[in-house]
Amino acid sequence: MNTSRPSDLPRDAPLGLDTPVDDGRWDSHPNRTRVVAQTRIVALPRYPATGLADHLGQVDVLLVDSLDDLTRLWTTELDDQAHLDVLGSRDLPMLIQQLLQSGGKRIRPAMCYLGWLAASGAERGVGRAEVVTVGAALELLHVFALIHDDVMDESASRRGQPSVHAQASRMHVESKAKGSARRFGESIAMLVGDLAHAEADQLAAGLPAEMRRIWRILVVELVCGQRRDLTGSVAGRRDLGHARQVARMKSGSYTVERPLQLGAAAAQAPAPVLTSLGVYGREVGEAFALRDDLLGVWGDPTLTGKPAGDDLLSGKPTVILALAQQRARGATRMLLDRVGTSELTSGDVAVLQHELKECGVVDAVESTISTHLARALSALDAGLLRPEGIAGLTQMAHQIAWRNR
Repeated sequence: MNTSRPSDLPRDAPLGLDTPVDDGRWDSHPNRTRVVAQTRIVALPRYPATGLADHLGQVDVLLVDSLDDLTRLWTTELDDQAHLDVLGSRDLPMLIQQLLQSGGKRIRPAMCYLGWLAASGAERGVGRAEVVTVGAALELLHVFALIHDDVMDESASRRGQPSVHAQASRMHVESKAKGSARRFGESIAMLVGDLAHAEADQLAAGLPAEMRRIWRILVVELVCGQRRDLTGSVAGRRDLGHARQVARMKSGSYTVERPLQLGAAAAQAPAPVLTSLGVYGREVGEAFALRDDLLGVWGDPTLTGKPAGDDLLSGKPTVILALAQQRARGATRMLLDRVGTSELTSGDVAVLQHELKECGVVDAVESTISTHLARALSALDAGLLRPEGIAGLTQMAHQIAWRNR
């Protein structure tokens, strides 16, 4: 089985992740009064028959409806002087909207749709509305996760823009408000994340029982993964087993495996189909998490929206650090002791980026990604899954494994 990067997809290509759903701005859309402006999606240009772009457009329309309803409810709870306070016109629903507009890849609703497609949902005409609804819920849950993660990691930027807590802190300073600007910014960000989570659960509440069961598992795994990340960081853990477990729970399962299961559940798929998709999802999820780790150290800031070497600066317990701990020697090992501390300089980061490549960390991770990709594609059983679903999942696996943002 060929698991190499497709010949028509150069290593530095944007992997089809930069295709907007609509060229219009937020205030213009042929079907709705508003639409998420220039939302970026994971398009599958080689398989246009999958209908993925249309599906993601429907997810975005539902997100618009959901935020419209939320904004109406929100404004009824505030008096007409609210615009005069520290936040001004940039209230919580607008901050959710801003993050949805900022160029997300829409991988989770895409995976949900492809799971539904592969499980014959389209062929049998079942679960169409549910797969759109859960796709929108996944995007709102992702907003919650990103905002809270940025607070916990003290990240000043997200997708090339100031993170929510950084924006709120700046507004506190600009308004000459009392108290700690940092504390205010973090508190507002937690509220924005909580509100996004509540809206995601509002959408998920109307799903069938099996989808709600998977949804609950997904949320618990996400929070548990974040908990392991935090406790591992303060304990200074850099063992490979811990790093892989955190990556699986925080990234892989939440991004690929569970969304696939949600889509298959919407299609009322039988057990063998769920098993096939489950193996694929776990393997692609591992590849996704490992690519995240590589981008966290060597990613291009203009594409990732994060500073160069961000994971080294924060001391995030990734597979990269675990392998570095095993392989590094001498002066490089001494530099690793500074990772995650204020003693690590930008010059140290550049040295570590070079030395970790030299000691084979990048090659080892790239090789492991290729192995996961091969296993994932082997799990796509043509006797169980629809061919258009297999085509979409194959392309998506390559896009995830070799993405650059």
